[in-house]
Amino acid sequence: MAADRSRLLFVTDLAYPAKGRRYCDEDIFLTSRLREDFDLALCHPLDAPALVDSPGFDAVVVRNSGPVLHHQAAYDAFRDRATGRGIPVCTQLTGKGDQAGKQYLVDLTAQGFPVIPTVDRPEDLGLLPRAAEYVVKPKLGADSIGLEFVPPERLRDLAYDDGPGVLVQPRVDFRYEVSFYYVDHTFQYALYAPSPDRRWHLERYEPTPADLDFAARFIDWNDIDHGIQRVDACRAPDGGLLLVELEDLNPYLSLDLLDDATRDAFVGSFKASLHRLLGRS
Repeated sequence: MAADRSRLLFVTDLAYPAKGRRYCDEDIFLTSRLREDFDLALCHPLDAPALVDSPGFDAVVVRNSGPVLHHQAAYDAFRDRATGRGIPVCTQLTGKGDQAGKQYLVDLTAQGFPVIPTVDRPEDLGLLPRAAEYVVKPKLGADSIGLEFVPPERLRDLAYDDGPGVLVQPRVDFRYEVSFYYVDHTFQYALYAPSPDRRWHLERYEPTPADLDFAARFIDWNDIDHGIQRVDACRAPDGGLLLVELEDLNPYLSLDLLDDATRDAFVGSFKASLHRLLGRS
């Protein structure tokens, strides 16, 4: 390892079988480019707690490591150790979005943000707009694990207080989903799924100023200084955007769908963010 280069511990699960995505290809590419500026070693999320404070690493990068619920105890141990010892982590571990579960969707609904209306208590069901079906998902869910569609008559019979609880949303007949990708507070690119039933068949999307104002509102709310975030939204029937998810833990980036110039610009922004995190710019 070169003495004048920062050293990164890169957390990834190259074998995770993501639906419609190839985690391994994305992280193999990303690490190949990060090696231009940094010395790095890859580790599985189950090994991260033991390695996070190993001598020689200057920071930790958490990337495509799969849903945390598959290794919750290891992730909690990793967070506790990194936070307790002041180890720089990218993405920053203070995120209020998916890093902390899905409670933020309930909170943002109550605060009047443009999100899919979300409640987590039976007494609040009347706050939701009427719908033929409702989406029910666990607060600690990911990758649609545990998601189900239920008719209105079943809503009051749900186990709201069972474990971390569930969220309830109206099933929105949206036109398409669109994702906005950020490094720190800087917008990088947008992709969308023209067909609502093919979430990961994505194409480039040219956002309008109003679209960017929408996405930036959630980036500003989350207040992360360094890291990668993905704002997932849907285009509602009235033409407006509604937040679906604020992914601030390990968002898949779909780098393989970008043209060379956009992909190079993203990598450059990510490198610059890491250099700032490490105090080298």
